[in-house]
Amino acid sequence: MKQVVHFGAGNIGRGFIGALFSQSGYHVTFIDLADQIINQLNEKKKYQVKLATDQKEAVTIENVSGLNNMRQENEVIEAIKGATYLTTAIGPNILPRIAPLIAKGLAARVKENDEKIYVIACENQISATDLLKGYILDSLDEETKENLSGKVYFFNSAVDRIVPIQNNQDSLDVLVEPYYEWVVETSESIPPIEGMTIVPELAPFIERKLFTVNTGHAVIAYLGYLENKSTIDQTLVDERIFEQVLATLGETGAYLIKRYGLNPEEHQQYINKIINRFKNAYLNDDVTRVGRSPLRKLGANDRLVRPATEAKKAGLSYTNLTKAIASALLFDNKEDEEAVQLQAMIQEHGVGHVLKEVSGLDENSEITQEVIKHYNVLKK
Repeated sequence: MKQVVHFGAGNIGRGFIGALFSQSGYHVTFIDLADQIINQLNEKKKYQVKLATDQKEAVTIENVSGLNNMRQENEVIEAIKGATYLTTAIGPNILPRIAPLIAKGLAARVKENDEKIYVIACENQISATDLLKGYILDSLDEETKENLSGKVYFFNSAVDRIVPIQNNQDSLDVLVEPYYEWVVETSESIPPIEGMTIVPELAPFIERKLFTVNTGHAVIAYLGYLENKSTIDQTLVDERIFEQVLATLGETGAYLIKRYGLNPEEHQQYINKIINRFKNAYLNDDVTRVGRSPLRKLGANDRLVRPATEAKKAGLSYTNLTKAIASALLFDNKEDEEAVQLQAMIQEHGVGHVLKEVSGLDENSEITQEVIKHYNVLKK
């Protein structure tokens, strides 16, 4: 049976990427630190992906196993040596940590066989695979780097599926929304995977997704948090927040239409489809889950700051995006490590300093000044 090694046995890994590989006839070896999940995968060898719909349809995912990358390094290397695909869904911040082990596996592989392996980082990050490739190459000597040519291929991708916090802690089963999109950038002819879309240029797809789905999700979460809402769908019932989300996606949409020549009517239909996905009450998606890790989400190239800076460069409106950034700065969830760190930074140094350090914005920039104005209004 064809093999895939997937780093990250969490809900996205099991409920999305790993599931698609299993349904495409692959054995999926999940690599993770979570002993409970790894042990269950090896004991049960299957789980269910359940759809958040009226019918509650379920698909059984089989041909799965797990390895602990801290205690089973040699086994992980052996798995990489036999895989056709190597994928990740672990969060972009974790990529540097797992890259040395992937490098060892690839180095051992290219010494023994010339078969191609395709490496794809399935993260909410622009050019995540390029980042992973850089981390991997940093761990290899020059001879090994040359030996990768023609054998190891790195493809960027865009992924989109809402997977909420799960309430079945002792189960491998995962609840997911019915909709998903997995777009991979390559001109190579690669083994087909069910649900994978191949495109020659990824930028329009990944920015459309990041600045519509991720931006919209974040705006709902942060504004909902400020209004003491519990879930994403409940937040959207609030007419003022709903209108604010639409206005923000109108700004990101104007940039995307100008940058990539998108059809305005088609893009508005895409926005409407995304909003309807967010309204899915069966997901019961908590605003604190969607809002978590605000430092990362306020990064210069992430879902809030990047579209604002790009809109400004293009001479377009970014007022609603600055309000979204301000709302993110007010995310004060004591159970979120980054939120605690963010609030401590603001208290010690002020908003302008935080935007400079976290978001790469000049303290005197028009964007920063507008964010501060919104911040002061929202904080009252």
